[in-house]
Amino acid sequence: MKPFQIRLPGPPRHAVYPKHQAGHIGKQAGHLGSQAFYPGHQHSYLVPPAGAAGIPVQNQPGRPAGALWMPAPPPPLNCPPGLEYLSQIDMILIHQQIELLEVLFSFESSNVYEIKNSFGQRIYFAAEDTNFCTRNCCGRSRPFTLRITDNVGQEVITLERPLRCNCCCCPCCLQEIEIQAPPGVPVGYVTQTWHPFLTKFTIKNQKGEDVLKISGPCIVCSCFAGVDFEITSLDEQIVVGRISKHWSGLLREAFTDADNFGIQFPRDLDVKMKAVMIGACFLIDYMFFERTR
Repeated sequence: MKPFQIRLPGPPRHAVYPKHQAGHIGKQAGHLGSQAFYPGHQHSYLVPPAGAAGIPVQNQPGRPAGALWMPAPPPPLNCPPGLEYLSQIDMILIHQQIELLEVLFSFESSNVYEIKNSFGQRIYFAAEDTNFCTRNCCGRSRPFTLRITDNVGQEVITLERPLRCNCCCCPCCLQEIEIQAPPGVPVGYVTQTWHPFLTKFTIKNQKGEDVLKISGPCIVCSCFAGVDFEITSLDEQIVVGRISKHWSGLLREAFTDADNFGIQFPRDLDVKMKAVMIGACFLIDYMFFERTR
């Protein structure tokens, strides 16, 4: 009688293990991605979702197709929600969108703007909140609420401009704008400073204390050239930034009031003051470059 034997299972004698292929990205714990196939490979590869690893978010709901959004950086300490996008940039581009009905029928519609970084990635959208009578009766002097939203439609900055006299000969009722971030919480103000010849503004913090100055030319005209407004220290001896109105071309300048602006400031400037400079740019646009009907 043969002895009873127990045979344990083991790997096959001729097992062949696939070699690791260069360029293959394995599935990592906690990482979600979609599969993509590349020519010449039999395996699928995981592609990081939009917004990960610095890839801008694209095609947000309610936004134009193909829009590339700036990925949100880590928020700095004591940063108001939504202003973290401003923490790592030193330049902002503002593009006003052309309203077809405004061009055809020559009545003023609500202004809409795209706010981008220097790479052309969208940071915010801005939309004017006023009624028809205010826009077409008060013109460039009209009071307004401008709501600035991020890539998910969340309102992060609110600009409030009261009704003021738009005449340099009246120094008692000059232009101003209040910047709120988040909405309802003032972070700064921009007030016009009276001067008999030059365009001047003062940038103030949330306590109403003077922080910076803005100086513009004697005659604000953008015919065939841009216009610069320098941001300076309080003694106006050091230039720390610039708000520039860019020449948009003959047809666009002649038949629309869709303007293009650029804002330059120090990268390490407080994000609240960067938001205030955005408000200053919109105040300048409405005061000098909004067409009167």
